[in-house]
Amino acid sequence: MAELHTLQQQLQQCFAQAIISTKYDRNELTIEVEREHLHAFCLALRDDYHFEQLMDVCGVDYLEYGVAQWETGKATGKGFDRGVDLEGIQATPKYNKTRFAVVYHLLSISKNLRIRVRTYVDDDMPMVDSVNDIWEAANWFEREAFDMFGILFTGHPDLRRILTDYGFVGHPFRKDFPLSGEVEVRYDAKEQRVIYEPVDIEPRVLVPKIIRHDNRYEAQEQEEASPDDKQGDDSK
Repeated sequence: MAELHTLQQQLQQCFAQAIISTKYDRNELTIEVEREHLHAFCLALRDDYHFEQLMDVCGVDYLEYGVAQWETGKATGKGFDRGVDLEGIQATPKYNKTRFAVVYHLLSISKNLRIRVRTYVDDDMPMVDSVNDIWEAANWFEREAFDMFGILFTGHPDLRRILTDYGFVGHPFRKDFPLSGEVEVRYDAKEQRVIYEPVDIEPRVLVPKIIRHDNRYEAQEQEEASPDDKQGDDSK
């Protein structure tokens, strides 16, 4: 789209210090912005470039991004052993940036344009300025990113969990969060209250079952082999 190309050039010229990179691919424009300039950049997008609506705010965890345990350059003779034995896998991450990012999807109703803005935050203390004062729709979106990824939004009026329980431990969408969770919840009829206990589920890896021999095909194999047997008998 010509309008997105024009917008890309304008933003690169006007916000050279704030923009790290821009990418136009498949009719979509993605802009990577320095965290310190995010709030000012978003304010300019709303007031000067007419992106009136914030469609979504989402967190991203790039832990082990680019490491594919099942991607191989050639066929393997070890079957599904890779699913349980990871020592033989030599995978090098293709990602060299910080672990967490925040992505904003914006819509210009007047110009009918959509863009994506991405900024990276620190691994130890993932924090970025809230855009709730720019778009009020960011309120619940930022609370969700805080709940699922543990990303803090400075200046948010009510930053608390929105999907998990009050006593929930951890952030479920982080890649290092255990699949079975940290605690399990049950209702105790005797005490008449909800009890939180450590998870007693042993972690395991599900490996697809491979059937090497199936009696449904034994009869067919015998029929296919019978002509050779008959020829052998005739030769005798």
